[in-house]
Amino acid sequence: MLTLAAIGVVYGDIGTSPLYAIRECFFGPHAVAPTPQNVLGVLSLIVWSLIIVISVKYLVFVMRADNRGEGGILALMALVGPERRIRGRRMLVTLGLFGAALLYGDGMLTPTISVLSAVEGLNVATPVFSRYVIPITIGILVALFSIQHRGTGKVGALFGPVMVLWFFTIGILGLKEIFRAPGVLAAIAPWHAVDFFLQNRWHGYVVLGAVFLVVTGGEALYADMGHFGPRPIRRAWFGLALPALLLNYFGQGGLLMNAPDAAVNPFYHLAPDWMLYPLVILATSAAVIASQAVISGAFSLTRQAVQLGYSPRVEVDHTSSEEIGQIYIPGVNWGLMLSTIGLVLGFKTSSALAGAYGVAVATTMVITTLLAYVVARELWGWKSWMAASVLGGFLIVDLAFFGANILKVWQGGWFPLVVALAIYTLMTTWKTGRRILASRLRAGLALEQFLAGVGPNTLRVPGVAVFMTQAPAGTPVTLLHNLKHNKVLHETVVLLTILGEEVPHVATTARMKFEDLGKGFYRIIGRYGFMEDPNVPELLGLARQFGLDCKPLETTYFLGRETLIPTKKPGMAIWREHIFAFMARNAHRATAYFRIPPNRVVELGAQVEL
Repeated sequence: MLTLAAIGVVYGDIGTSPLYAIRECFFGPHAVAPTPQNVLGVLSLIVWSLIIVISVKYLVFVMRADNRGEGGILALMALVGPERRIRGRRMLVTLGLFGAALLYGDGMLTPTISVLSAVEGLNVATPVFSRYVIPITIGILVALFSIQHRGTGKVGALFGPVMVLWFFTIGILGLKEIFRAPGVLAAIAPWHAVDFFLQNRWHGYVVLGAVFLVVTGGEALYADMGHFGPRPIRRAWFGLALPALLLNYFGQGGLLMNAPDAAVNPFYHLAPDWMLYPLVILATSAAVIASQAVISGAFSLTRQAVQLGYSPRVEVDHTSSEEIGQIYIPGVNWGLMLSTIGLVLGFKTSSALAGAYGVAVATTMVITTLLAYVVARELWGWKSWMAASVLGGFLIVDLAFFGANILKVWQGGWFPLVVALAIYTLMTTWKTGRRILASRLRAGLALEQFLAGVGPNTLRVPGVAVFMTQAPAGTPVTLLHNLKHNKVLHETVVLLTILGEEVPHVATTARMKFEDLGKGFYRIIGRYGFMEDPNVPELLGLARQFGLDCKPLETTYFLGRETLIPTKKPGMAIWREHIFAFMARNAHRATAYFRIPPNRVVELGAQVEL
């Protein structure tokens, strides 16, 4: 069942590449003529791209670099954590964050180009539908994002059988054409790819940007590893997806050898006339499914960013009681939906979008290879020559694709770069702002001095008071404000700090650090991985083993609500301070995020100059 769901969620993106990849090589703005020699060359490039990039790099190598079962570029970045003194770590973190930001651009582009290219198949049947392509595409995208709240598991179970039918269909369509032109199988030989570059030179290199469209789902595949595990993903690829894709690509190549005019849309010309409308419906369904990998990947990426401290709190809905990785984030979902609609209205055709599509993924793939090299050297203990030879080969391929795609910046490739730059700025602004805010709040009274002032004359009232604080040291501002204004202290005072760790999950034994400070004061530090959601009442329940009993109806939670005032003090540029203050105001409520009972919360305000 996991393999079936993986087919539906993970391989939709790669699985729908036949809709547009071959077409862009022979009919796009940088196309080459569909001569037999060029067809064999392009097919050879496609075959070896799928083998090297997807089969070997991602499924065999990169998926070994899992962070306790979780994949994705942020999980990979977290493997080179701060506890490991790796030279140039700051640069690695910068690369990882920018790569993660690029995936949001991919999350906007994949649904748009997949659905739009599928619906454009109606134009092959009759030009009557040309005016309806954009409205139909927008309607399908709205429906796709509207069902995301049902969860990855249910969506995958629904999509899996459809994608199985899709792969069998495209494989059979390709096989039919291979029988008519069996000579196309010669493209398996890699020298046809070499000869393609020798014959077409610079023009051939530019076409490599269109060839790259066949592997654009690789990064989303890695990001979705935590949803299903590596074994079902590998089984689905080698058992179904790869054979079906190869058959279809060879079939399109055979078709172009016999009918070069079919280059306008070779995928749909594989089908007989009676099958065209059913194929459009199936292709549209598959294109909708293709979007699922990047959408669910964006959800996982966002939660990782929150836990690692690169994003404000967001609303996270768990859609499965069995699989912890299956989540839904409403804000991300609707933001992606509006972006895809804007792209459809702005670019209007899938060919126009093709220029923008490859840039984001090609850049992310280069960054993934660089991070994987560090993991191989520092964590796996590989010799430098071994890591350099393996990763160097992958990097050469990645850089070749990156160079071919970066040429398309002015044809739409600017879009994912602008999106990535904006998201990278937001993530680094939040991280830096939280560090500055924590330093401002730490500048208060030392805890030792505060405890020294607590004596028999201090009025104590029954119950437990939990003061949440970012800093695992010092006196919380909320505690000082409560004593200043209310003139009392509770009999039991807990200073609670929640820390995000750079691992997906923290063992229960390492979840909590407990310290008895004396005079009825305790410090608790809770640790959660970047794939876990903090639960404060549950955490306090673990304190019973140390003799601290926080009864739910006798526990009051004190939270700080800081009003942030941008100033010209050293720290950040004032425009970034304004952005940070805006993000802080719009963060998800702490009570909901930390699972704190809202009727047991007291919020104390304070003004903080950044």
